[in-house]
Amino acid sequence: MTLRLFFIIGLGFFLGCSNDDAVSNYQPTPQPLEIPQIFSENIIGPVIPSDNPQTVEGVALGKRLFFDRILSSNNTQSCASCHAPQNSFTDNTPTSVGVDGVFGTRNSMPLFNLAWNYEERFAWDGKELSLERQAEEPVQNPIELHNNWEDVIERLQNHPEYPELFRLAFNTTTITKTLTTKAIAQFERTLISANSKFDRYSLGQTNLTAQELNGLDIFLREDKGDCFHCHGNPNNPLWTDNDFHNNGLDATFSDFGLGAVTGDPNDNGKFRSPSLRNLAFTAPYMHDGRFATLDEVINFYSEGLQDSPTIDPLMKQIEQGGVQLSAQEKADLKAFLLSLSDPSFVNNSDFQN
Repeated sequence: MTLRLFFIIGLGFFLGCSNDDAVSNYQPTPQPLEIPQIFSENIIGPVIPSDNPQTVEGVALGKRLFFDRILSSNNTQSCASCHAPQNSFTDNTPTSVGVDGVFGTRNSMPLFNLAWNYEERFAWDGKELSLERQAEEPVQNPIELHNNWEDVIERLQNHPEYPELFRLAFNTTTITKTLTTKAIAQFERTLISANSKFDRYSLGQTNLTAQELNGLDIFLREDKGDCFHCHGNPNNPLWTDNDFHNNGLDATFSDFGLGAVTGDPNDNGKFRSPSLRNLAFTAPYMHDGRFATLDEVINFYSEGLQDSPTIDPLMKQIEQGGVQLSAQEKADLKAFLLSLSDPSFVNNSDFQN
């Protein structure tokens, strides 16, 4: 009897160890980003944190969380409420409304090609220093999802499915804020847009119209549109420098932008240069959504610039109020800018709920 008891105990110990080993040896399935040809030929690789590699299970969890209203205080909004796929992951209002019906002061930024933000400063004012940290803030922001992370984690931990999804993604059923934002960031890094008409033109797969080509020339000429300093050129398919500029929107500031983050008065009125990709889907424009149409944006740069102490030196035509384009030049520039839009991105089923 004693030997039999020892045998049973020993067998149970062996089986228990084997089961623990099976769990500890589990690894999520790697899912490296698919680098578009237009990117691999022109820019360096994506920024992927060493402590948050892309995995099949992590991306799937992040996508579920991104579209789940469980993150908001009253279960009425999700990340996708202000970052809708059909709008290139922004919304169609000047500023976004939160769960309490309060509108913020900033336009919702579109989300794409985030893994190529080499500055690793996110949001209009650069306040978030990683994509993971950016995913953290809206949950607790009182004019966004207006929740607190303790309640979010409790909801997720008590959910019938999320603990297992976290186990598959991170090899643990203990849910934390860090793991939640890591998953969301993994999904957001898969939001890659690189199939615009201009992308295909750059790869020799299609042609641009004469008007689009003339618009490109205006875009690149310092004596015309002079747009390329902040928004790149055909050798920069991101179509942004991911830097912060005072582009002449206001003579005085109610929103200090980067200056409110750094505390440096020289940064007052500076905001991120957004990518020019997908302008067909992302109206209204600017950090406060003040321009309803692309025509208004072009008119502003043509004759609406306002001087201020921190105006960017790149705004060379500030003294005459803008670059002074003719009506035809404005139309040509608009045609080129719209060639940077990627309908396949907003219709990609991988990015839909």
